[in-house]
Amino acid sequence: MKFTATPNEDALWYVVHTYSGHEQKVAITLGERVHLMDLSDRINEVLIPTQKKIIISGGKKKEIKERMFPGYILVKAVVDDNVWHAIRSTPGVTGFVGIGNKPTPLSKKEVDSIIRFMKLDKPTFEAKFKEGDGVKVTDGAFKDFLGKVNKVMTDQGRLEVLVSIFDRETPVEVDFAQVEPV
Repeated sequence: MKFTATPNEDALWYVVHTYSGHEQKVAITLGERVHLMDLSDRINEVLIPTQKKIIISGGKKKEIKERMFPGYILVKAVVDDNVWHAIRSTPGVTGFVGIGNKPTPLSKKEVDSIIRFMKLDKPTFEAKFKEGDGVKVTDGAFKDFLGKVNKVMTDQGRLEVLVSIFDRETPVEVDFAQVEPV
């Protein structure tokens, strides 16, 4: 959420601690305060780092945006006493990350890394299975087969499952959505 078209060149990124689950509310409230207090020249932007994640529930895939750092937001600002007070007194904010009362800015490398990770188009999958778990295949060529998870491929949303075919354990690859725990 940007507050100005011409960002201050001296602005640095800071990590602000919030109540977990209140990140969006804090960002909106802080935006309102920036405009009311005319601080857009010193508080330029608020960022809630998120990543795409696919969760599977009831055999259905659903893509969500998951917070990378629950309970934290990033604020790009030139911190002086007024800015520190405006941010610190925003409802839901518990403080800055830093030493004592002095906020510590993130390095450019850290910020670039977070932003690059947020821009990845490839979502991650939520793995509800681990190696050794018993599963039942619910869809596909091996429907109704019982097996044991041999390998979890979280980045692809797939499992390698050992199923018994003609009394021999055979590895088969299935999608997370094609199995259920037994």
